Amino acid sequence: MNNYPINSELRRYVEASVLPLYDAFDRGHNREHVCRVIAESLELAQNYNVDVNRVYTIAAYHDAGMARGRDLHHIYSAELLAHDTNLLRWFSPDDLQQMAEAIEDHRASGKHPPRSIYGAIVAEADRDLCPDIVLRRTMQFGMNRYPDRPFEFHLQRTIEHLHEKYAAGGYLKLWLHSPKNERGLDELRAIIANPAELERRCRAIYENIKPRQ
Repeated sequence: MNNYPINSELRRYVEASVLPLYDAFDRGHNREHVCRVIAESLELAQNYNVDVNRVYTIAAYHDAGMARGRDLHHIYSAELLAHDTNLLRWFSPDDLQQMAEAIEDHRASGKHPPRSIYGAIVAEADRDLCPDIVLRRTMQFGMNRYPDRPFEFHLQRTIEHLHEKYAAGGYLKLWLHSPKNERGLDELRAIIANPAELERRCRAIYENIKPRQ
């Protein structure tokens, strides 16, 4: 992130007041995740005529409302940004409205295209379509929610989620041309189509993160 001309005071504020929120979230939405989305958003932003300070801030807030619930986290995250009057030191009220809309629009299950390029950038950055990351986050979410269930339960849940979201005909959409994401999605779909390989990868993840007895 040091390679991008982000306002230094804004960066210090976000690092002190926003990023620590992610330390309380599950492993699929923790600080590692938000930092990855910030970095990917800034990389994508180089291809468009956008304000990198807005891109940085949208990415930093995109999951910040997760503490109030996963199902509407995009709405809660947008509200956190929109109501943070400290941000008026760097952005206008109109900027904050557009930035909040971008956060609302980032969710993969959204049925409509993002309302601005800012929403498209953070949505694309949030996809995390590296197969290893997708499989790990999916398994982690299930194991956090159902810690006492056996591997077979988590495998079946993962298979169902992958088919619903990532397989051909799934609800995930790519709003920008991103060779990295397109390549990752192709690789992921090949794994989904190979049950033995999918089970092998999921079992390795399960054995790595399950609580030690």
